[in-house]
Amino acid sequence: MRPGGPGSGRSEARSQRLRITEIFHSLQGEADTAGYPSVFVRLTGCPLRCHYCDTQYAFYGGDWMSLDEVLERVAAYGTRHVCVTGGEPLAQPACIGLLQRLCDAGHSVSLETSGALDIGAVDARVSRVVDIKTPDSGEAARNRLENLPLLRPQDQLKFVIGSRADFDWSRCFVQEHGLHGRCAILFSPSFGRLPAPELAQWILDERLPVRFQLQLHKILWGDVPGR
Repeated sequence: MRPGGPGSGRSEARSQRLRITEIFHSLQGEADTAGYPSVFVRLTGCPLRCHYCDTQYAFYGGDWMSLDEVLERVAAYGTRHVCVTGGEPLAQPACIGLLQRLCDAGHSVSLETSGALDIGAVDARVSRVVDIKTPDSGEAARNRLENLPLLRPQDQLKFVIGSRADFDWSRCFVQEHGLHGRCAILFSPSFGRLPAPELAQWILDERLPVRFQLQLHKILWGDVPGR
């Protein structure tokens, strides 16, 4: 079909809409803004199938919303911090526009992404929390290494650790790619799989300059969707 033809208006309208699983208000449980009241915009769909995934309910379904509708829902909470998450939010092209609109509205915006998709087009004002997939996730082959040179000091790399083998792999990954000092590096125990004290002790024993992280929301409310 030619540009500007009968179907172009429908395609453009769809490109400005997002399939949304939920929008809710809670405390941020992870990363640099942990503990802050935040609005979470959870997009539907993900091309990965990590073994430890705790948001499988976001793989399917959801409701189509325009960017204006999302911004209106977010603004109603009166909260500065906004986290765009999934699923894998970057799997929806309109996510890029949403991030820009949220920043333009004066929000402090973070993006939680698997790191399997290109982060280069994300608005520079957004803090990108990139989840490097460890072997226990079953998706380590999906890590997009081209994203690593794009990292800035305000970004964060998250490693979800499920075992000692995961820990050793993550330690070597950080060293091999020279990631120390590039941005914050977060090591988090896989909830229900690895006892948190074990991971904390490994970090201390190895003298690793990484940040140990617990999922605050799960400590407060357990493994409850929408919290």
